[in-house]
Amino acid sequence: MSELPENGSGNQPHLEWREGGIPVSTRFDDPYFSLAGGLAETAHVFLAGNDLPERLRPGFHVAELGFGTGLNLLALARLATVPLRFTSFEGFPMSVEQMEQAHAAFPDLADLSAQLRAGWPARRMQVGLVEAEVITGDVRATLPDWQGRADAWFLDGFSPAKNPEMWGEGLMGEVGRHTAPGGSFATYTAAGHVRRALAAAGFVVERRPGFAGKRHMSAGRYP
Repeated sequence: MSELPENGSGNQPHLEWREGGIPVSTRFDDPYFSLAGGLAETAHVFLAGNDLPERLRPGFHVAELGFGTGLNLLALARLATVPLRFTSFEGFPMSVEQMEQAHAAFPDLADLSAQLRAGWPARRMQVGLVEAEVITGDVRATLPDWQGRADAWFLDGFSPAKNPEMWGEGLMGEVGRHTAPGGSFATYTAAGHVRRALAAAGFVVERRPGFAGKRHMSAGRYP
């Protein structure tokens, strides 16, 4: 999960660390991944929410709002059996040291996380079969200029209640404009204004069961 920078400068985030090596944004008092299990949350929300890996094919392009620790990229790379593309938008990129501390919570991903960090902070890296790029700065400025279109979106900003600019109608509209026909999105939030913004962007939106006791999440397809 990620936050928006005040000046688009891509400043390093300020973190606290909870038991189990979970990083928490001090600005938003929100963890970067679920206290109930970050990798399991990614599998439930972002992978299954986009009907992955069933839809994967060579060149399939995943885009993401909120790179954070890179956990979603690592989870995608772990299941990839064909070459994929991944583009993430991040306002406050972590340092290599912060990433390494966060990645220690996922020893099963050690080889892939080492590949990620080896490409950091160049912002372009090869992680397993995934060719990845991280675009830094205020996503409200960087996403409109992006020339790509995604087959699937991981919408992983901090909580809409704590970081509302990350979930506004204008930004969700840009997500829609940068989605390929038949593309999809998934997110942990079921907030009504987020679902309405995504519907206004052209997605057919549905609520699905959430992760770890959370009642609902959201997913959808672009016609």
